[in-house]
Amino acid sequence: MTLRTRLAAVAGGIALTLALAACGDGGQTTPEEPAAGTAAEETTGSATEAEDVHNDADTMFAQMMIVHHEGAIEMADLAVEKADSEEVRSLAERISAAQGPEIEKMTSWLEAWGEETSPMGGMEGMDHGDMDMEGMSQEEAMADLESMSGAEFDQRFLELMIAHHRGAVDMAQEELDGGENPQALDLAQKIIDDQEREIAEMEQLLETR
Repeated sequence: MTLRTRLAAVAGGIALTLALAACGDGGQTTPEEPAAGTAAEETTGSATEAEDVHNDADTMFAQMMIVHHEGAIEMADLAVEKADSEEVRSLAERISAAQGPEIEKMTSWLEAWGEETSPMGGMEGMDHGDMDMEGMSQEEAMADLESMSGAEFDQRFLELMIAHHRGAVDMAQEELDGGENPQALDLAQKIIDDQEREIAEMEQLLETR
């Protein structure tokens, strides 16, 4: 083999080595991509876990507010049927439409947390000051409303629903003071804002009667 041929062979070998090395360097970035994906998955997992964080105050808030909302819907649905004025009927429809989805939301939280969807032992252990309306239970309030009609019904409905809303505001404030779950805390603040606004609306309706 001549010197020229040998030099050409060496040069070709060097070029091949450099090409393989370049390919090798380009391929090193591939294993890093799954690592980035894993980090993203860990971040998503942490966010999900944060939503599941809850304490006893969160559990009690959801359990009690479900019962409380159910009572409000029962009263509101009766008002939709019996209210004498369009203003009271419209208000009742809005109350029922707003609180139904909130019940579903709180029920889904309790199920995700592995908690009972109703208070242990039924109504025992609940703050009855939050559930009563002018000293009346839900059953007594419904019986009172069912015995009335016309303008008398409208006035009594507004009075009792104001008391009922104030109980909900108190319960929501207790959640803000002692709760931990971010979603539950957000809902508690929303309930306070919505129901205080509705209380003001109902007080104005009473004044104009």
